[in-house]
Amino acid sequence: MAPLSHPSIQDGWFREISSQWPGQAMTLKVNKILHVEKSRYQDVLVFESETYGNVLVLDGVIQCTERDEFSYQEMIAHLPLASHPNPRKVLVIGGGDGGVVREVLKHKSVEEVVLCDIDEAVIRVSKTYLPHMSALLEPPKVTVFVGDGFQFLADNEAAYDVIITDSSDPVGPAESLFQKPYFQLLYDALLPGGHISTQGECLWLHLPLISQLRDMTAEIFPVTQYAYTTIPTYPSGQIGFMVCSKDPSRNLSEPLRQVPETRYYNENIHRCAFILPEFARIILAKGKDIRPLFGRAAAALKASEEGKKARKILLLGSGFVARPCAEYIIRDPTNELTIACRTLSSAIALADGLPNATAISLDVNSTEALDAQVAAHDLVISLIPYTYHATVIKSAIKGKTHVVTTSYVSPAMRELDEEAKRAGIVVMNEIGLDPGIDHLYAVKTISEVHEKGGKIKQFLSYCGGLPAPECSGNPLGYKFSWSSRGVLLALLNSASYLSEGKQVDITGSDLMGHAKPYFISPAYAFVAYPNRNSVPFREFYDIPEAETIVRGTLRYQGFPEFIKALVDLGWLDATEKEWLTEDLTWAEVTQRAIGANDASERTLVAHIKAVCKFPNESESTRIISGFRWIGLFSSEKVKPRGKNLLDTLCAQLETLMKYEPGERDLVMLQHKFVVEWQDGTQQILTSTLEKYGSPCGHSAMAVTVGVPCGIATQLVLDDVINTPGVLAPYTKEICGPIRALLESEGLGLVERVL
Repeated sequence: MAPLSHPSIQDGWFREISSQWPGQAMTLKVNKILHVEKSRYQDVLVFESETYGNVLVLDGVIQCTERDEFSYQEMIAHLPLASHPNPRKVLVIGGGDGGVVREVLKHKSVEEVVLCDIDEAVIRVSKTYLPHMSALLEPPKVTVFVGDGFQFLADNEAAYDVIITDSSDPVGPAESLFQKPYFQLLYDALLPGGHISTQGECLWLHLPLISQLRDMTAEIFPVTQYAYTTIPTYPSGQIGFMVCSKDPSRNLSEPLRQVPETRYYNENIHRCAFILPEFARIILAKGKDIRPLFGRAAAALKASEEGKKARKILLLGSGFVARPCAEYIIRDPTNELTIACRTLSSAIALADGLPNATAISLDVNSTEALDAQVAAHDLVISLIPYTYHATVIKSAIKGKTHVVTTSYVSPAMRELDEEAKRAGIVVMNEIGLDPGIDHLYAVKTISEVHEKGGKIKQFLSYCGGLPAPECSGNPLGYKFSWSSRGVLLALLNSASYLSEGKQVDITGSDLMGHAKPYFISPAYAFVAYPNRNSVPFREFYDIPEAETIVRGTLRYQGFPEFIKALVDLGWLDATEKEWLTEDLTWAEVTQRAIGANDASERTLVAHIKAVCKFPNESESTRIISGFRWIGLFSSEKVKPRGKNLLDTLCAQLETLMKYEPGERDLVMLQHKFVVEWQDGTQQILTSTLEKYGSPCGHSAMAVTVGVPCGIATQLVLDDVINTPGVLAPYTKEICGPIRALLESEGLGLVERVL
């Protein structure tokens, strides 16, 4: 049995990363993972920590630990119970771990407790791993009901003296427990003079929500107050409660009796829990925010005081690289970002949580709509497919709007250079990773060598976006972070490069055959092959003396041979096949694709060996096993896509080769310069970027494409890059400022002399 794992546990540490507390995270050292489960409603994790005992985590958020759970359980229960004159019937919504029920039963007046939790998994798992909390979830006093708290409240009006809602944070299933209809149900389910207590979030993180909850509950209950407790494993070490009463004369902050056998709660703590720190009291009492301003908020205030003009940016596209780009742009509070996608939901998802960002629906095929939006902005970032860039630039010329793209300058884009100059707009391109970061450091080293009187005799540049080694265990050693069709079609592109002064041209069908082992580090088994046309870069980079110029792609060992076999067998054929229907099995499709006599695996394998002519039995076994893993010999029915073999294969690979939660990618980029100095000596210089993605955040590819794009955008807005026309970063004047900011983001290349 494989050991248990969980995406929130990396390198032996649990990390509680959430958009609910941006920029901070709780970490605990993990001794061992005890339980992992996807319940009907949420992700359930239990682990044994080194210093906090067993820990229950729901949807990546700590719910309780053996060491500190009593602080929360005691306070959410005893604040409403001890201030009630005679609580007899108590309802607990949520709290399937049993901790609140344990505390409720310490009150002698309580005759009946009902626990209502929607997720039986929490109750079941807690009985196994948190028995000190859940041991009392038994008759006669306690009734456990697994079901919807909303419906339970609606079915039980005027039934309880105290209702305690032990909910998780206001996302997912628990979001409705922070809304007015729920509090109205609570009110209606109380007996006269009844109390409620609900989880009320953190003063340090959620004051706007707390203020909203206080105002909302005040519309329903005559008495409503916020109280809090301290607990080290909750965000910022503090959590609060909304405590309310139906009796207008009730003083919730005054306990009416002592509670036995507590570890945190006492009468004085009860009273003090309602005394808030001044910054919170002022906001809740007067609506005035006296918290310190810093970072973006301080910059926004300064910009406002100085009367700085807002800049409007239109971002087209919502692909995976768009978010890091957008996050960089909105750092400047004077930037107003509009995110436009054909589907509004995609734009809304990308804009979520970004200040000064709005989402709109826009079809770039509508010239009128595109023209109008582009003209309404100061700059447009085009992260849509490169075939649309010329159309976007034409709209930008009409509207006199600057443009930034990460794509290569196509002939159609280059033709618009003079019009862009006449319009006075900057059209900045090729500013992602490759192209992009690669240009910045090629230009840097080449300029430095030339300034010292040296010559670049050879320039080799290879870049690869790959799964991290520990995530690369499929037969191709590859996973898709963007269009699988685009990845596979790129493998059919022809390539040209210079070798010892001569141009070498490779057809797309032969490209994989030219892949060769390429050493960067002993930690990796890379192979490399040429990418597109490297020849013009002798002119672009101003290295007429170079005899060898190759720009290419990195993959893990074994990838090119596998792809070459697919090409040889016709699986990358994008032409329509009338015979490709849902009636066929995968084996039958393979038979027709390769021209085998029948669809038996034995026949298919024999025919594949004959066509592919593998160099040895080991390689034959490896690749044919990979075909079996893909399902090419399967008796399952095929699901054709696009009536062609390429797209049908893509659909299958997208399922098998996607990044799973908790996995990360790797970007590797290296330039190698063979330099000849004036005295005839030679040196080899390298510039290397080795960047891993975050399992719980952005991929390395998204960061290394999106951030340079964001930097270039800001420099155009700030008039640092201000030369009109269709540009690419091939000069020191453009590359220098971008590279300086890139290095401040930790994305610079490491330069060495071999």
